[in-house]
Amino acid sequence: MTQTENHSKRKLRVLIADDVQETRRNTRLMISMIPGVEVVAIANNGIQMLQMTKEHHPDIVITDINMPEMDGLTASRELFKIYPDMGCIIMSSEKDITTVRTAMSIGVQEYLIKPFSIDELETAIANVKKRIVEMRQRLAQAAQLSNKSETYLKQLAEEYARTRRTDDQALDVFEQLAANPGCELRWLRTLAMIYIIRQEWGKLKVLAARLEQQTKNIKYP
Repeated sequence: MTQTENHSKRKLRVLIADDVQETRRNTRLMISMIPGVEVVAIANNGIQMLQMTKEHHPDIVITDINMPEMDGLTASRELFKIYPDMGCIIMSSEKDITTVRTAMSIGVQEYLIKPFSIDELETAIANVKKRIVEMRQRLAQAAQLSNKSETYLKQLAEEYARTRRTDDQALDVFEQLAANPGCELRWLRTLAMIYIIRQEWGKLKVLAARLEQQTKNIKYP
């Protein structure tokens, strides 16, 4: 069973963020009546929303805009940097077009006007769930392609290192591997030798500094 399938079968995890107790209580009560959805955390402000999201990893955050310490839009923007596949629904007592556009531009998927009904909330959650599933499928596919690409590059690197190739094609392969911060030292050292042979001293200087730093970080038993 794939990770995406696992997500689709388990309950949708929701975090509520609002500084008004009545709104938090009413929203939680409505969610309790929606099948396949559960509230995993409740926050009083944007700072708590950030902290609790990192702790509980909800699928969807339902947040008010105007909250103390940090507003809902700022907190959502920060969360999207960490969790690009997270869903977000904004709650507000006003429908300001500029605010709606700002919310959508940072990745918010739905916008609810207070007071909203359970049907409106359920529809919003269903729409966001669909987008979450699509996003996670795209991210999973991208990760698979990336892994396949890196595996292919390493196969080429093995062959080029064995035959001691230093041409443009070999250089391109080793530089692509080196673009990964976690690149193996042996590929970086091979790339350094290619730079020496090709007399590319500027690139060698930058790579030598990286090699020195990574060598220092190695812990020997």
